Amino acid sequence: MILDLPLILETRRNHALEHASIHLLSHKNPGKRMAGHSNPTGFFLLGDLTTQQVWESVTEAHTRLNSGESNLAIHPGCGTNLATTALLSGTFAWLPLRGAKSTLWRLLLIPLALVFAVVGYQLSRPLGPWLQEYVTTEANLGNLQIVDIVPVRKGVHRVITK
Repeated sequence: MILDLPLILETRRNHALEHASIHLLSHKNPGKRMAGHSNPTGFFLLGDLTTQQVWESVTEAHTRLNSGESNLAIHPGCGTNLATTALLSGTFAWLPLRGAKSTLWRLLLIPLALVFAVVGYQLSRPLGPWLQEYVTTEANLGNLQIVDIVPVRKGVHRVITK
């Protein structure tokens, strides 16, 4: 399956570890803003955090995912949720407008387009987390190991995995 190809699987596993780490860091540091970006060799973690805080949370996240806490791989602030919401809402809003031949018809159809957009938004609410669980993350880390955590600059850490 395409999701199990090496570079894709490694990215999905790192994405799960990134989410789990952010869950733990958010719990320990309420109100702090954080973000991450995963790739096949690890992930970047953005936030005003010490390297020690990042090490502790990433290693705990690794342990907890390996212990079966797969729910940590799903995060409400994930870009998958944002992209799903934007794509579905935008596509659904466009549907009633696509056949309108005149500006007047488009203006008259705007309320219907808004209703369609809300339907797209509602459908995206369960779809985003589902896509995270089955497509963009892999909570089974396999033999993934944390190699190093490097402070890149203030507010940015690079978590290196293999």
